[in-house]
Amino acid sequence: MTPFGARLRALREGRGIGLAELARALHVSAAYLSALEHGHRGRPSPGLIHQVNEYFGLIWDDAEEMVRLARLSHPRVVVDTSGLSPEATALANRLARDIHRLPAEALRRMAAELDALPAEAPRAGRHRR
Repeated sequence: MTPFGARLRALREGRGIGLAELARALHVSAAYLSALEHGHRGRPSPGLIHQVNEYFGLIWDDAEEMVRLARLSHPRVVVDTSGLSPEATALANRLARDIHRLPAEALRRMAAELDALPAEAPRAGRHRR
């Protein structure tokens, strides 16, 4: 499940809205919404995010949070380690291989470690995802 999918499901279930009902309102298939909620589809389009925000009446911070979650919700991430150390490449490969085995607390600790890093501009030729 992706961060966007989890939030969408929480919104939908919290308001007692069925998958088929939401799909009709957003003019998409229930299968697509289910795949989106379960992380089997890529990140949603800006148009769909806007529709979701409108449907649930989300404004300001809540609407921006949906946009932020969508940015973090691509289920197939590519990590380019060209030009980095061998240790960075090895870590990226281990993470790709073993992330499914990490408990939630370990994932939270790793995210906190990354959050503590000082901000820096993206390196030339690289795009932030």
